[in-house]
Amino acid sequence: MLRIFTVLSLVGCLMACKGPPVQEMSDARQAIQAARAAGAPSRAADDFSAAQAAIERAESHLQLHEYTRARIAAVEAKHDASAALAHSQGAAGNDPKP
Repeated sequence: MLRIFTVLSLVGCLMACKGPPVQEMSDARQAIQAARAAGAPSRAADDFSAAQAAIERAESHLQLHEYTRARIAAVEAKHDASAALAHSQGAAGNDPKP
């Protein structure tokens, strides 16, 4: 009985992974938006550019129904956007006050 439950659980997990990465795409877009709002395009340009490139890759994979690749690129975009946000917030703390 345990073996059947384990197999069914594994199949369920695999089927869940096959669909579009809706949550991951949303998370990545929100992280990029937050980084943009914090001034990342100018304060953390490298990380922000990497996030933009990764979300563009994710969108391309999504259009081709390459959901695993889209998911990976979306997670990468979120990670890069989070780094851009952190760096831009750190840079904002170092900006001289007018």
